[in-house]
Amino acid sequence: MTGFWTQAIEVARKDLRTEMRTGEVFLITIPFGAVALMLIPLAVGTDTPLLRSIGPGMYWVVVLLFGVMVALRQSAVEAGPQQDLLSLLGIDPGAQFTGRAGATTALLLAFEVILGPVAMALYDPQPRGWPWIAALVVLVAIGLGLLGTLAATIAGSIASSALVPLLVAPLSVPILLAASQTMDGLRFGNTILGWVLLLVTMDLLLAVAGVLSARPLQEASR
Repeated sequence: MTGFWTQAIEVARKDLRTEMRTGEVFLITIPFGAVALMLIPLAVGTDTPLLRSIGPGMYWVVVLLFGVMVALRQSAVEAGPQQDLLSLLGIDPGAQFTGRAGATTALLLAFEVILGPVAMALYDPQPRGWPWIAALVVLVAIGLGLLGTLAATIAGSIASSALVPLLVAPLSVPILLAASQTMDGLRFGNTILGWVLLLVTMDLLLAVAGVLSARPLQEASR
């Protein structure tokens, strides 16, 4: 295959076909995420103003935690033999990273969209500014998809997928903070431009870092 984006699209399609066969995200991760959202009201009680206040933050925390599970799924899919096969086919490491990140982003976006109505029913957050919320969901999915794929690639280069959560958790703080503060800004009518720009900046930095480090990390894993 020739062309960076052609290779990336084929890698993404391969990963998504694998997910359609196994159903790990849709049959396991999403139901567990919904259960996690349901358990929080049981712990804090049925105080509606409190639930309405903490709801958006809890939603993003669940998205982050289970997004790590999606990244771990990706690292398991790209085991040694699969990596060797892609290398023999001449797939550019940067295209491999882009394709895997695209597939992870698509799965995370589906995760966010499906859990959104669950969070709305449980917490009644009364959100405002739906166009901004839609953009926020996409930006967060891209950021976590890139971050999870980059962390899984780094962990794969040292043969330890257990490092993925340790790498994702601290680096995802700006994404989590920007998402929560954007939701609060929409709720109370405060400016959100700075937080949205932070998300865009994080996405761009992670994309550049992932593509540029793909080949050195691949060589380090051999």
